[in-house]
Amino acid sequence: MQSQDVAPRPAPASGSAADPVVDVEQAEAALVEHYPRLVRIAYLVLPPGLGRGRRVLTAHALTQRALPRGRKATPVIPAQSAGREGDPGYAFVRLQVVRTALEAGLPLRRLAWPKRSQLPPLLPQVWGLRLFPRSGGADELALDQRLSAMSGPGRAAHVLRGLEKLPDGDVREVLAAAGVTDVDAALDEAAGVDTASAEDRYALLESPEFDPCSLQARPTDLMRRRQHMKAALAAAAAVAVCGALLGMPGDGWGPDGAAAPAYAQNPAAQAALDPALLLKVPAAAWESSARTDFSVWPARGDLTGDSALLRRALAVWARPGETVQVSATPGTPSGGPAGPPQLLYAGTVDNARVVILYDGLRIVRYAEPLGSTKGAALDFARVDGADRAEASAVVLGRADGNIRYLTAPWVTKAAERDLLKPGSGAMDLTLSDGTTAPMAGPAQSGACTSWNVLQLTDASGTRLLTDLGELVPARLTTGRPGSVKDASGAGALRAWAPYACSLGAMRSSGVRAVNAWGYASQPLPDASGSADWVCTRGETWQGGGERVLAQFHTPGSTYGAVAAKAENVPACGAKDPQVLAGVLWKSGTGSWYLLAAGSRGTSSIGATGGVKGSARGNLLAVKASQGAQAELKGTLEDGRAVSGLR
Repeated sequence: MQSQDVAPRPAPASGSAADPVVDVEQAEAALVEHYPRLVRIAYLVLPPGLGRGRRVLTAHALTQRALPRGRKATPVIPAQSAGREGDPGYAFVRLQVVRTALEAGLPLRRLAWPKRSQLPPLLPQVWGLRLFPRSGGADELALDQRLSAMSGPGRAAHVLRGLEKLPDGDVREVLAAAGVTDVDAALDEAAGVDTASAEDRYALLESPEFDPCSLQARPTDLMRRRQHMKAALAAAAAVAVCGALLGMPGDGWGPDGAAAPAYAQNPAAQAALDPALLLKVPAAAWESSARTDFSVWPARGDLTGDSALLRRALAVWARPGETVQVSATPGTPSGGPAGPPQLLYAGTVDNARVVILYDGLRIVRYAEPLGSTKGAALDFARVDGADRAEASAVVLGRADGNIRYLTAPWVTKAAERDLLKPGSGAMDLTLSDGTTAPMAGPAQSGACTSWNVLQLTDASGTRLLTDLGELVPARLTTGRPGSVKDASGAGALRAWAPYACSLGAMRSSGVRAVNAWGYASQPLPDASGSADWVCTRGETWQGGGERVLAQFHTPGSTYGAVAAKAENVPACGAKDPQVLAGVLWKSGTGSWYLLAAGSRGTSSIGATGGVKGSARGNLLAVKASQGAQAELKGTLEDGRAVSGLR
């Protein structure tokens, strides 16, 4: 469970027993959020003698290996944090990065096993390219030369001072915890670089010259690589011939029963590659059909008669080449079609030719640049069981942060709306043969100041869909699990507004619908109003990997705070519409409280660990101390026990 961001906590440096427990999930969240900064720290601390290319790969490898090994930890309710320095997860991962970067600079010793960080990284690996950061100016070159002349601990001290803005006391603790034996010498050495122009030198640490996440690529030795490739191909051919000779019994590779030989042509597979056999549904078929899903979409677009384009799309689907960029939502098979698929769209979208196909299980999008077949992309999305609302739109293309959609034939109106601003109204989008005008997509990175969603209207009503980075946008709903409805009215829009930015946690997970359920309202102990407890649950197309977030929203706050999260749990779902979550909250008078709320039907809640207390009903408010750790248990009216979501 996590709490709102209201007060910083000291980051653990020495690993004492009093320090907060850091579990894998907390450390992973910090690593993902601050990954570019952690890799920059590793790159600056690593010895320049490794060379820029190896320093880049080693910095990424050390950062990716910085997670704790143990997966057992005490469930905690951490206090609210004010940035990186208040996050124990970030402090732990940064310490690991500094420690391993210093170890990588140690000389190898005879008769002693080298540490893993002293060896070339196994992952990540790049073949055929040399990667290195962009070159800076004379100031960056001078700073790099000064850092090259310093020892590893000296570089680490300078980076912690200048890049992390740590005071000397904290720098001492981090260096000591990283295994530096002479901390004073390291600080003195760093002081030799921290001259009167220290602020300028510190600013240079943020330069692209030292950013191993923004890279340039150049080829390796092409002649040597060609020689190696010829030798590898010859060896592979020899192995294949030997394997064929050793593995071929009298009847071939093995008994395949009544199957035809492997080289025989399968009629259904051949038919799936013939553009003339593509299924094209009549434009008015949906009006009389009992089905309202992708199977009644007509074929649209200005290139539905381009047999050459359709043949390429089918061939790439069946046999994608090495240069084709293939992506699939979780749980979606990426094999070829079993028979002739249905054509939904073939046309020009911005600077690409796009073909969208449907085989009853998947939506497949083929795209190639105009005037070329190089750089083709193939995307798969699972859509089996889609209903009228979920089969309302498909992404045609993305360009410059904008999205174009292809809408269902029953859609009569399309609009764009900012989910963070429920009162701002919707902006109409032009519909041309089912294709929308480009609309701004949701925020991808940085501060979340808007979250644009697609609003569609048909004879059955209005609904909202949000792009989560996949072919099919996710449907947004509100209400108690089992009786949800589309988020279309003014009340539903206000209910979603504080939690819109949390949708970013569900990107690229195969999510088909996200429901926001306000399960409790809790009066705050300082009488400043009532806080709302909302559970957002993302259901997936594959039927597993559901993501659940319990969120806490106080009066006057723009955003809700994620108090707890879980995956693959029935909580907040139709099968088990129950949830219990807690958060540490700081009142306006500076007092800390453990606040917890359960859904309707919770008869009592108890807290154990660093905070002890209990209450009848579905609400709990107990005085606590900053950084306290607690575990929640609840009892339902039918006698069943429920644990706090975490």
